[in-house]
Amino acid sequence: MSQKQTLSFQAEVAQLLHLVTHSLYSNKEIFLRELISNASDACDKLRFEALDNNALYEDAPNLEVRVSFDKDSRTLTIADSGIGLSQQEAIDNLGTIAKSGTREFMGKLSGDQKQDAQLIGQFGVGFYSGFIVADKITVESRRAGAPASEGVQWTSGGAGDFEVEAIERAQRGTSVTLHLREDASDYLSTWKLKSIINKYSDHISLPILMRKEEWKEGEDDKGGEMVLADEWETVNQASALWTRPKKDVTPEQYQEFYKQISHDHEAPLAWAHNRVEGSTEYIQLLYIPAHAPMDMWNRDKAAGVKLYVKRVFIMDEAEALLPVYLRFVKGVIDSADLPLNVSRELLQESRDVKAIRDGSTKRVLSMLEDLAKAEKDEAASDEDKAKYGKFYAEFGAVLKEGLGEDFANSERIAKLLRFASTTSDTASVALADYKARMKEGQEAIYFITADTLAAARNSPQLEVFRKKGIEVLLMTDRVDEWALNHLSEFDGTPMQSVAKGAVQLDTLLDEGEKKAAEEAAEAFKPVLARLKEALKDKAEDVRVTTRLVDSPACLVVTDSGMSMQLARMLKQAGQKAPEVKPVLEVNPEHPLVKKLEGSVHFHDLAQILFDQALLAEGGLPEDPAAYVKRVNALLI
Repeated sequence: MSQKQTLSFQAEVAQLLHLVTHSLYSNKEIFLRELISNASDACDKLRFEALDNNALYEDAPNLEVRVSFDKDSRTLTIADSGIGLSQQEAIDNLGTIAKSGTREFMGKLSGDQKQDAQLIGQFGVGFYSGFIVADKITVESRRAGAPASEGVQWTSGGAGDFEVEAIERAQRGTSVTLHLREDASDYLSTWKLKSIINKYSDHISLPILMRKEEWKEGEDDKGGEMVLADEWETVNQASALWTRPKKDVTPEQYQEFYKQISHDHEAPLAWAHNRVEGSTEYIQLLYIPAHAPMDMWNRDKAAGVKLYVKRVFIMDEAEALLPVYLRFVKGVIDSADLPLNVSRELLQESRDVKAIRDGSTKRVLSMLEDLAKAEKDEAASDEDKAKYGKFYAEFGAVLKEGLGEDFANSERIAKLLRFASTTSDTASVALADYKARMKEGQEAIYFITADTLAAARNSPQLEVFRKKGIEVLLMTDRVDEWALNHLSEFDGTPMQSVAKGAVQLDTLLDEGEKKAAEEAAEAFKPVLARLKEALKDKAEDVRVTTRLVDSPACLVVTDSGMSMQLARMLKQAGQKAPEVKPVLEVNPEHPLVKKLEGSVHFHDLAQILFDQALLAEGGLPEDPAAYVKRVNALLI
């Protein structure tokens, strides 16, 4: 490609650029953070590729970022000595948003300018933030290892198109030159640029260089001015933040580093920074975010912390370093033992990685335990007391996955879980708290799963528990059914679903209630036999129960059977599920049940009783039209 080409932006880019140039002015300075971050990433990529091909360094072994400005031409340039771009890469990377999250990005925009501005980096579109302050951007680049004749110049005014042409470029890497708007003159100042770099990019492990300023005397001793010298100086600490002693890092620096690696605009809830020594040596800097990303439930998406080996960046999202249920954790792990050419496949097999994974998992759980303790700490601030509740609202459902994935830590995970209950509308009840207030004679921790909190709270299966004042945990996360299969007990007390098996409440009934229940069951035997025959195709069994007070019937499954809700969820997800044949439990004291005896409509009443129990449980009758027809016939 020897001549200039004019190409159109991808439609989503054009939409994004319109937003950037017309709306995102509340926090303009983020553009410099994003462009320096991109430059640092380009240097990391060169360092990584050069592990297999040292010639990519050419004759310039130093990796650095240079920030310069020219007041006369009103330009600001961010240059790096990183991997650079080929001509096709310039077209692909600067003309389209390659990430699949483009549509989600546009959908996330709220109209809150400050919040919207912070979304830019999160979706891999940080380059376009330059148009917040520039009405034209010129990019010059050459990929490392390519000849000087294969340089490329990319230019755009941020409207509907951009121009690309081949240029001669001696040095590898990329220079991004911003032609600043009239209202962006602040960024033609050494002091201003230094202050932004110190605020957002001080932790970048590469040196960020700017030209020194010096005082130039005026002629005839008439005043003077500050001018830029030819000498360059490093304006950031240029050491990886995680390698510094904890005492030398401020909370603000930890928070800014988190924002840079996560592209999150909000500070994290907690972090842990530790140097681990022993058979495996590594540094961990791990963060608990305040908010879940939009793709939290996509378990197939690569997620994980950044992996470095001896300060050399190896890969983003090294998922082998933490279990999948902790995929919300952000941070950096820097190993002293892994080989520099480590691959994702090797990570799965390495004993050192297993040690790092185990140690990091325990560290995250410790952070969460500390947040949970602060909830009840009278000395803690209101902000700290609220942190675990915030965490659980965002990530509690994901944490539950650990019950089935991390047997070694399942007890610690169980202690961190919170649920709504018949005494609490919010997910704030810990299993330890539930156990501490169990009724005398109560032998199990009772729970019910349902699609919604209202469905759980209004389930007929709770009636006797409500009558007896026994608390029942209400579980409405989709993961609950699966997770609770891996939690059979808590601290020696069995976990019992009120929708499974025959709930043993004998110890909680008084003598009069026991006697009445026995007499009712005996008297009801003939009707039970007829019900079993009428419902033999639908119900595995029909039996009398003491769990119902106001409702005529309810459905349960056997202790070892799959719940009806889980079977429905599997079918909705397009997965195979066994046909669940439930047990119908009836309340012999209910007028509708009493009406069965001697009724000429016995068969129809039996079918209605079953279908109503199915509706109350959240299901649908197998033949809704037949159900309506039966009800109408009886009403008439």
